[in-house]
Amino acid sequence: MRIPLVDVVAPLIVAALFIAATSAFKEPQRRHFNAIMIAGAGAAYLNGGLGVWEFAFTAVVTYCAYRGLHSYGFIGLGWLLHTGWDVMHHLYGNPIVPFVPTSSLGCAICDPMIAAWCFAGAPSVYGLAIKRKLTTGGPGRG
Repeated sequence: MRIPLVDVVAPLIVAALFIAATSAFKEPQRRHFNAIMIAGAGAAYLNGGLGVWEFAFTAVVTYCAYRGLHSYGFIGLGWLLHTGWDVMHHLYGNPIVPFVPTSSLGCAICDPMIAAWCFAGAPSVYGLAIKRKLTTGGPGRG
């Protein structure tokens, strides 16, 4: 199966937009929102073609989401688990978006980027930009 470039680039853009939008939340709302998002993502494949395993997976990701209310590490773990589930659905199940055959592949590309951000503590990209400007910019600062 040949994968068009847009099916690889678009998920990276989606992940970047998700991170940018979510960065607008202050803590702890950012962490709580991300926990809710991974809980929803965990249930996205119910009836996705892998039978009873869909329910078991949803239970595991729900646990990660619950623990994620206090830990970005669990949210990141949930996104990585979802990445694996995306690959399984791309290869053996139904796509997450029924009318887009490569949607599960796209999700598998997007999710690890969000997971990495969560493992880094989900810092606000706006705070990083301000911090960088203050430490590297300005006259005589090099």
